[in-house]
Order: sequence, then structure tokens, then C-alpha cells
Amino acid sequence: MSSQSSDLLPVNDALTVAEAALRDHAAVVTALMPLLPTVADLAARMVETIRRDGRLLLCGNGGSAADAQHIAAELVGRFERDRRPFPALALTTDTSALTAIANDLGYTEVFARQLAALGRPGDLLLAISTSGQSPNVIRAAEVARDRQMTVLGLTGRTGGALLPLCDLCLCVPSDATPRIQEMHIFIGHVLCDVIERTLGEAGR
Repeated sequence: MSSQSSDLLPVNDALTVAEAALRDHAAVVTALMPLLPTVADLAARMVETIRRDGRLLLCGNGGSAADAQHIAAELVGRFERDRRPFPALALTTDTSALTAIANDLGYTEVFARQLAALGRPGDLLLAISTSGQSPNVIRAAEVARDRQMTVLGLTGRTGGALLPLCDLCLCVPSDATPRIQEMHIFIGHVLCDVIERTLGEAGR
């Protein structure tokens, strides 16, 4: 047996890790229950934006970038029902724009610059940051407010510096990034489901 193999985590220890993670996940799910009215309010604001012919713009870094893209894809494509597409755009997907802006203006501006070009009064920004402290997400929220857009946030426990920039922010009651991200995509799925159930029959 190689020394590398002997350093691997034993199966029983891996099960212990998985069980602990699942217990932590369940605890955060339970703690999230009192915040479900906020989830409903987030969905209502997104529905109203679409009804007024506004667009949903989303941003985040790392896992939160993946969540932004995931949610936008569910809205433009479909979640569980065949229906008309909804206007959603993740600001994390245009690699040429992202790299040019980061190179020329700095990484803090990668989302703000796109919002300055694309955001309109009546549009909505969904800003996702587990810490609420991501400088580029905070800057995006500032630009969105300047452009008279609605700003919604998904963050962790404290909300960080993003919280006061949001019209409405859901702060997942956890300090653990994996647990916060797990709740963010759960919330994202609920938002997609509500939007689809509310607006999905209005044309295809």
C-alpha cells in the first residue's frame, strides 16, 4: 500500500463527516422556517418585476455565481412546467466582459459595469453573497440603487455590508459557507417555483 493510500480518510470517518454535515444542514433548515415569509416576499417582488416588464439580473462569486446562473437558467428555460420564458440574466457568464472589466477597471467593477450598461429603472438585482461582504456584489447593489432598481439579497447570518443596500434581504441563520449555500439554492428553487406557478400560464 502506498503512503498516499494510507493517508486517505477511512470509510467510517467519512460517514461521520457526512452524518455531521447532514445534522448541521437539518439544523439550518429548521432555523430557516421562521424566515419563510421573507422568501414569499422575495418571490412577490420578483413576480411584480416581471409583470411590469422588468428584468431579473443576478450576481455572485464562486458558488454564489453558480447559484446566480442556476436560478437564471431555470427562469429562462423551465423549472418544472412548460411555459413562457422569464427575463433573467446572470451577470457572471460573459467571460469577455468579466475579464475585460476586471483587467481595465478592477474586479470590484465586474458586475457594476454591466449593470450600468444593462440595468433599467424597474429591473431587479438579486445579489448573492454568503458573507454579505463581497466588494463587487456591494458595488453592484450601489449601482442598482442608483439606477432605481429593486435590490434583493441572499446572504449569511449578519447580512454584512450588503444588508443596508437591499430593499429586502434574507440572511440565512448560519455562519458556515456550505450550509448557507445549500439554503441559497433551496431558496432559489422556491423562488423559481413560485414565479412559475404564478406567471407560467400567462402565455407560452
